[in-house]
Amino acid sequence: MQFDRSQTREIRDYVLTGLFIFLAIAMLVSRHDGGLHNLRKASVVVMSYLEQPLSKARIYREALQTNEELRRQNVRLMDELSRLRSAQQQNEELRRLLDFNNPDSPEMHPVRIVSKTLTGMNNGLTIDAGHRDGIEVGMPVVSPDGLVGTVILTSRNYSQVLPFQNPMFRISARIQGIRAYGVISWEGDHLDELVMDYVPQTTQVEPGSIVETSGASDQFPAYIPIGEVIRTEPQDGRDTQRIYVQPYVSLNQIAEAFVLKYRAEPEIDSLLMEYQLQFQ
Repeated sequence: MQFDRSQTREIRDYVLTGLFIFLAIAMLVSRHDGGLHNLRKASVVVMSYLEQPLSKARIYREALQTNEELRRQNVRLMDELSRLRSAQQQNEELRRLLDFNNPDSPEMHPVRIVSKTLTGMNNGLTIDAGHRDGIEVGMPVVSPDGLVGTVILTSRNYSQVLPFQNPMFRISARIQGIRAYGVISWEGDHLDELVMDYVPQTTQVEPGSIVETSGASDQFPAYIPIGEVIRTEPQDGRDTQRIYVQPYVSLNQIAEAFVLKYRAEPEIDSLLMEYQLQFQ
């Protein structure tokens, strides 16, 4: 078998050519190493300038993502905090209700206020207890803060309460400590203001004095707090003064209460009826 010498010569030429090119590049690199080093430095500087705005853009994008995540966490934490505050307020109110249930006071039935009508003059409350629970018309409704109202209608499971913020509500009251007696009512002008009439002008009543039920009408037991005195004004043409009272109970906020199973003495009621008949 004979080899083709022309093909062998071409392969040798390719090999030699490649070897010479490699040697030339090696010599070029070795002779211009300083130039290549400067070129590398220049490229590093250029890349650093190019990388700076890109890094800022990346940091800004990461900051936006972090801010969005923090915002979501903040919403979740605020929601959890709101629930915890609501639970704390409810627990505190329940503790106050338990502390208020004094064995020496009339029997108390705890109730929840399931409906409120506080939009105008005809205000009312609905509680989740009725005559099945022993609730009767005329029984007082109170909270740990003080007087709420009186039961005026009952059904089997629910009752309607006439609150103190109703023009039909009247109650005998007195100024604690000085035995100044009068009648508490609501004029309908302000939700946070009651009036007390029939107190003589000669009786000095100081702002901040406590107003409580007197027990004189036998409709409510005595010593139930109603509110505190805001100011007093003399009534023109009369020897009495009008006393403005800020109630202790906020009907907008109240959610639980007690019904006092307090009943007027039948003998007193019969005497009052006979007395009224004397003038008819």
